[in-house]
Amino acid sequence: MGMADPSLEVVKQAGQNVLRLSGHWTLAHLPSVAVLPSIPVGPLMVDGSDLTGLDPSGAHRLIAMLRQSGIRMENVQTRAMPSKAAQVWALVADRVRLTEGAESARPQGLLYQIGLGTAESWQHFMGVTNFIGRVVTEWLGLFRRPGAFRLKEFTAQMEGVFVYAIPIVFAMIFLLGVVFAYLLGVQAQKFGANIFVVDGVAAAILREISPVIVAILIAGRSGAAMTAQLGTMKVNEEIDALSVLGLSPYVVLVLPRILALLLAMPLLVFVGDVAGLLGGMLVANAQLGIEYSQFWDRLDSVLKMKTLLIGLGKAPVFAVFIGLIACRMGLTVSRDARSVGVNTTSTVVQSIVAVIVLNALFAVAFSDIGI
Repeated sequence: MGMADPSLEVVKQAGQNVLRLSGHWTLAHLPSVAVLPSIPVGPLMVDGSDLTGLDPSGAHRLIAMLRQSGIRMENVQTRAMPSKAAQVWALVADRVRLTEGAESARPQGLLYQIGLGTAESWQHFMGVTNFIGRVVTEWLGLFRRPGAFRLKEFTAQMEGVFVYAIPIVFAMIFLLGVVFAYLLGVQAQKFGANIFVVDGVAAAILREISPVIVAILIAGRSGAAMTAQLGTMKVNEEIDALSVLGLSPYVVLVLPRILALLLAMPLLVFVGDVAGLLGGMLVANAQLGIEYSQFWDRLDSVLKMKTLLIGLGKAPVFAVFIGLIACRMGLTVSRDARSVGVNTTSTVVQSIVAVIVLNALFAVAFSDIGI
């Protein structure tokens, strides 16, 4: 015996509009469905007592016909549907209700947007404060029980943050030293002040270019990697497993990463200093005819120790901010892959902005105290 074709009719029962469904509402039978009869806009009862089958395609076709008639799913109820058909209908209807909610959203007024932004900023500030407090508390706790510190995790992070970053840092700062020395040399030649290229290259590389560029490179390389690692661990419930075992995720995962950044950044900045000076020296020799011995003699006479220390002193501050941002964003990931990508991107953006703002604050502070 063949399956009955789908059909429907609208009737009035006890003052209520009722849509009676019958037949097999499946993908193979849908082409035979007629256009939905005119239904007054308002509450509607869908009666499925005569249904012999319903699949997602059939439910979607029915709901689409209802929406074309101006009926919203929030005004639709069902009765007497077979259990499987009711489950299919509920699944499709829930998805459509979410779509209707998104479609009905309207831009809010300026006051609403200001209030929403203020509330979100306050929540972000409180989250950051709580995270910093937890990190400081766990760090102080290590003084009472130093054996809890994960040395293997720390050395693994040092390898990833410092050792593997040396080639890219050396190459980038070397090229920036070449470019800066070339541009400065073009101007110096006009005034016959070739030797002063050494002064400019040394001050710019050691004080500003090397620490800032290294921090940006580490933010995009190591900071993003830390967020992705911690976020993936949270999605896979590995962080929950650590808590169940009685281990603190902050001690096992966060502190080794922040301390690795804290130690690696000054070392990488020093590598960048050397690379930038080498690039400047090569350009000074090729473009301006300054011998290598002249370059180093001039460097020895004009380079002040405070210039080197200022650049190296910025590095730990940048490292702490990058580590805090990366680890917090990793631990606040939701349990889905999309959130990992969003938080990883947010880590890079926040870290770069933090580095630029901090460097500007350093410049103002050093200017005020005459350094």
